[in-house]
Amino acid sequence: MNDTAELQVREEHPCHGGVVRFYEHTSRVLGLRARFGVFLPPAAVAGQKVPVVYALAGLTCTEETFLIKSAALAEAARLGLAIVTPDTSPRGAGVEGEDKDWDMGTGAGFYLDATQAPWSDHYRMGTYITQELPALVEAICPLDGTRRGITGHSMGGHGALVHALRAPAFWKSVSAFAPIVHPAAVPWGEKALTAYLGTEREAWQQYDAVCLLEAGHTHPSTILVDQGDADQFLERELQPWHLEKAAAAAGQKLTLRRHAGYDHSYWFVQSFAAEHLRHHAQVLGQG
Repeated sequence: MNDTAELQVREEHPCHGGVVRFYEHTSRVLGLRARFGVFLPPAAVAGQKVPVVYALAGLTCTEETFLIKSAALAEAARLGLAIVTPDTSPRGAGVEGEDKDWDMGTGAGFYLDATQAPWSDHYRMGTYITQELPALVEAICPLDGTRRGITGHSMGGHGALVHALRAPAFWKSVSAFAPIVHPAAVPWGEKALTAYLGTEREAWQQYDAVCLLEAGHTHPSTILVDQGDADQFLERELQPWHLEKAAAAAGQKLTLRRHAGYDHSYWFVQSFAAEHLRHHAQVLGQG
């Protein structure tokens, strides 16, 4: 049963013939108030159930970032795709130091369930985005949960890849913009995974796309990844060649596109967001 009694619509805006809404609710999984955004295309506003793509934002972002900055909504309206955008972490958990660093704590939940105190009480974004949020939003909006995709940028790209590989029947389509593909081997990931999951690296593998591929997890559809070659985090944090190698070894269909001159910003994301939506629409039977 979905408890919608404390669900509030914070904002609502007509957009491209559809509507953008920002919601707030009490999350049982996080134990806190949580926010998410939704874009409903014209067909959904008219009451038709439509496919949905969950879009996960990156470090320091919020539930508003992708909807406002991706320039994706005109194409989503044309294709008849809904977009759902969760926040990037719990807010106000009261964990000492959670607001100290931009790459840990607030705005940096890494879409996992923390097992280590003091993070484990509230930092459970993994279960939130894979269970509680879909159950809630698909109950209140005309969304077809049998046609559900996932995408993300940077930390959100990490989340999209990981959850699609872990549950390919749940997430029917997957793509990512400049994802952290191998967090167990890069500074951003090592910092967050140590804090959230502890020092035993074996526990990290369930939240690492490269490790999941190496362990035999694959997705039946093609994974689409775009990466700018002028990305300031490319060599240190993203390292997409690890994904390429692991996908080839696993027999995973992967389209990894490299783009000359593009950086890590939303100028990059919005340059290719429409193509990602078309990728999802094709897989979800809406193209």
